[in-house]
Amino acid sequence: MDNKKEKKNRTLAENRKARHDFFIEEVYEAGIELIGTEVKSIRMGKVNLKESYAEIRNGEMFIVGMHISPYEMGNIYNRDPLRARKLLLHKSEIEKLSQLSSAEGFTLIPLSLYLKNGRVKMAIAVAKGKKNYDKRDSLLEKAHKRDVARAMKERNKY
Repeated sequence: MDNKKEKKNRTLAENRKARHDFFIEEVYEAGIELIGTEVKSIRMGKVNLKESYAEIRNGEMFIVGMHISPYEMGNIYNRDPLRARKLLLHKSEIEKLSQLSSAEGFTLIPLSLYLKNGRVKMAIAVAKGKKNYDKRDSLLEKAHKRDVARAMKERNKY
């Protein structure tokens, strides 16, 4: 018998606006270089991904604009809430992402932060910005799906 518990991924923060503002092309998983008080603050859910993005500097990837609130009990160990944090990816993945993001209109954005086997991971997406008419089309499509689901539910009642 195996006594190990199955550890599920637990989402800590999500960038919901990303799927509304961008077309998602590819998604990658990356680790993040954090200090202890940042991890505690993230586990408490005090993180904001809204205006953040990833960029590549000198062959390394960093997340910029991610706000992690200072940990209340952290006193002198707290760091700047908006500092750039290094993302942990293989060199080949960074090169591939660099090529994809250098194409016209593409950017690297975080989708979510989650725990995987006790470690904080981030889902990074290669995305292309939507125009206003694309956003309207997405909202209409979502409304149609909701109406169809509602109609099917009503139909199955009888």
